Amino acid sequence: MPTDTNLSASSAKPTTIRAAIPRRLLMCPPRFFDVTYSINPWMNPRKPSDGALALLQWERLRDVYLALGHAVELIEPLSGLPDMVFAANGATVVDGKVLGARFRHMERTAEGPAYLEWFLRNGFDEVLWPEAVNEGEGDFLLAGRRILAGTGFRSDPRSHAEAQEFFGLPVTSLTLVNPNFYHLDTALAVLSPDEIMYYPDAFSPGSLAVLREMFPGAIEVAKADADVFGLNAFSDGYNVVLPQAAVGLVETLKDRGFNPVGVDVAELLKAGGSVKCCTLELRQGRG
Repeated sequence: MPTDTNLSASSAKPTTIRAAIPRRLLMCPPRFFDVTYSINPWMNPRKPSDGALALLQWERLRDVYLALGHAVELIEPLSGLPDMVFAANGATVVDGKVLGARFRHMERTAEGPAYLEWFLRNGFDEVLWPEAVNEGEGDFLLAGRRILAGTGFRSDPRSHAEAQEFFGLPVTSLTLVNPNFYHLDTALAVLSPDEIMYYPDAFSPGSLAVLREMFPGAIEVAKADADVFGLNAFSDGYNVVLPQAAVGLVETLKDRGFNPVGVDVAELLKAGGSVKCCTLELRQGRG
């Protein structure tokens, strides 16, 4: 499997000609990373966590993005907020408009204002503090000009209507039913504007039917790859950065013309996060 130091293109013949689109990303270094509470099934405060290793793995992920040609901006972490490293949860940004995050659990509530302050200081003038609970791009994923929106464990379904009104884009609600996949970005990844991959057993029957209707050619991922957070991945349209433990996804992605780039972020998984959780895309225009 490609590693974080192997960024060469796949030698397999792609079925579609693809091009990587440079992205602007926001990340937060895990200087205060620890697992001191449990708000998802992956978190066990009795299991030792290694903050230095988490930082090293995060730095390697950032370096992969830079090597792939993406711009990475940083928000300073705050003491007492060990999950602030999961920048994807901090907001949703589409067309330069910022929908802030309001967290469900008390342990993370201060993250929402911290991220919102960063946006206000960095030139984003269309910013909304939400009324309903939403956990940013943890549950809001942009697919083309449509937002796929998760609910069931974290984000309030009322936040879906709030996002639609704010962004002026159609929102498709999807219900998650497996607590191991508590955010949409743990169960589904957007690969290109009209292509996704997802884990079927994470969704309610109705939501699964909707996904199969909307994306008939989608990659349906096996349990083994979903269980190592293989779907918590970031795609620039060609390169798909994902946990290196998701070995079963590699050939499938290559067959679709993508270049899988594996990274080791296993320490962060102890808090229930991985590649995409660490990555918030700053979309400032259409496309």
